[in-house]
Amino acid sequence: MLSVIEKVAPGTLRILRKRYDILNHIQQHGPIGRRALAKHLELTERTLRNEVEVLRNQGLITTSSQGMECTSVGLNIFYKLERLMGQQEHSREIEAQLAKVLGIHHCTIVLGNTDQEQNSLVELARVTVELIDRILPEGKSTIAVMGGTTMFEVAERMTERIGLHRELLFVPARGGLGESVDIQANVIAENMARVTGGKARALYAPEHVRLETYSLLLEEPEIKETLEIVENARLVLYSIGDSIEMAKRRGLDDATLHMLQEKEAVAEAFGEFVNPKGEIVYKLSRIGLRSSQLPSIENVVAVAGGKRKAKAIEAHMKTVPPHTWLVTDEAAANEILNGGNPLK
Repeated sequence: MLSVIEKVAPGTLRILRKRYDILNHIQQHGPIGRRALAKHLELTERTLRNEVEVLRNQGLITTSSQGMECTSVGLNIFYKLERLMGQQEHSREIEAQLAKVLGIHHCTIVLGNTDQEQNSLVELARVTVELIDRILPEGKSTIAVMGGTTMFEVAERMTERIGLHRELLFVPARGGLGESVDIQANVIAENMARVTGGKARALYAPEHVRLETYSLLLEEPEIKETLEIVENARLVLYSIGDSIEMAKRRGLDDATLHMLQEKEAVAEAFGEFVNPKGEIVYKLSRIGLRSSQLPSIENVVAVAGGKRKAKAIEAHMKTVPPHTWLVTDEAAANEILNGGNPLK
């Protein structure tokens, strides 16, 4: 709820927190004078005077020669606000807990289960776009983006705001995948560029190639130049897949599928199939960004949700640099932290 308010009215949370702190101190220590309260809160008397005036005009506090006190209305509002702020703090605690378990610096968790609820997938994408807007500086930036259904949804939630005061170049972080055109990285990069007023550059190469073809393609001038741009991106944006599902989408043969099952592969990203320990058990010869290049990229954002992807997320996070930012949902977080039981 608070994140929605902040999106509609930027700066609201800062004001809300300040006025909550004022009400909190007044209800604990009132009647209290303005000078003592300003010292308590480490605010200037001028700043406090303006805030007190707002609260008094709203009928939340009274002032007298003895000091300031909360009215009955003020106390009622304070207790409701306390619950709201507590929910926000609890959410942050859960996100910090998940980040610690996964060994990364940042996690953002949205409500719901993207396996079952389209609204949760939409929210996952919307929050990802919000995150991009928060972490990207003004000026020039290159964004390397993978393909897939989740990235398609992120592209659908892009807005003109992302391009405001920015000069953005979107590049596919992998070649084509022989799947629906709409979810290929080239098309997603193009769509993101169109919505944000940025530019896009295509990578005209298949993702999965035979080993003998791989080195030849890497010497093609246009492919080579595009891959250099990808390697120097400011942000890479991708999703995490279930290993068997992704193997089938890539058209791997039955023998390889059987091998992946025997080696307990649970996750796939960047053409790498990993087991629950984060060990790479199979790797494709592919054209595109490699996981070994992630540590040198300033912003790494992984987006994946749903209970069925919990094992994949947990395994893949063992392979990423610590500065990776995961955007996931409540169902995946519950499964990773608490075996699927509701978080407390």
